[in-house]
Amino acid sequence: MEHLERCAWFIRTTLVRTTVRRYLPWTLVAFMLCGSLVKEYSPLPPSYLSNKRNVLNVYFVKVAWGWTFILLLPFIALTNYHLTGKAGVVLRRLCTLLVGTVIWYVTTTVFWKIEHYTGNCYKSSALESIQKEFNSKEECRKGGGFWQGFDISGHSFLLTYCVLSIVEEMAVLQDVKMDRNHNMHFALTSLVVALGCLTYIWVWMFLCTSVYFHDLSQKVFGTLFGLVGWHGTYGFWYRKPFSPGLPPQSSSLNLKQDSYKK
Repeated sequence: MEHLERCAWFIRTTLVRTTVRRYLPWTLVAFMLCGSLVKEYSPLPPSYLSNKRNVLNVYFVKVAWGWTFILLLPFIALTNYHLTGKAGVVLRRLCTLLVGTVIWYVTTTVFWKIEHYTGNCYKSSALESIQKEFNSKEECRKGGGFWQGFDISGHSFLLTYCVLSIVEEMAVLQDVKMDRNHNMHFALTSLVVALGCLTYIWVWMFLCTSVYFHDLSQKVFGTLFGLVGWHGTYGFWYRKPFSPGLPPQSSSLNLKQDSYKK
């Protein structure tokens, strides 16, 4: 338990800061641009992480929103109920996960449509001889061809949106004080550690995507969609009365008497 608490303390001191939320979007943009420059002008040699079948990519990144959803759901429920004591507020705030799911589904669908309508099927990756008999990416691949379209980076979009959403929700930890004797202490500490580790994995894989995959323009559009999704919700819509709302803050709450004591 002591090691878990130390990890939670480290995560709270590194991720749960106003300055982190302020500069993290620009940091992700810098990672994307710098990584793309490395890929373009000084490519790194192939490695385990450059293989799309690596464990982190297959079991984490490809289902990034699923991992984010599963961990944020109990975290939002516990912290928001602790700070407000109102089930209605908790249910309202949990709607942010439904909003995120819609954003994920609609955006990835748009990406797929763009790649479909801008693409053609070629005999090989050398882009020689268009095979006009194949009209979709699925048909092309089944026929042994190579589909080339404008493939906006879904990884850049999703990892950007997931990282920024997690950090926004973890901001409540500035007001939640964890007492070892409280019955929620272990569960909340575990969730903090899990979400922190997940955030670091997402940032690392975002950087790997920038260094190893996609063209610059594809990553720019992917990252831009992630930033728009985040800012459109947490920066604009969630500040309105008719919305899931932002994470509760002590400045707008009367904290319960049994708040955790550090």
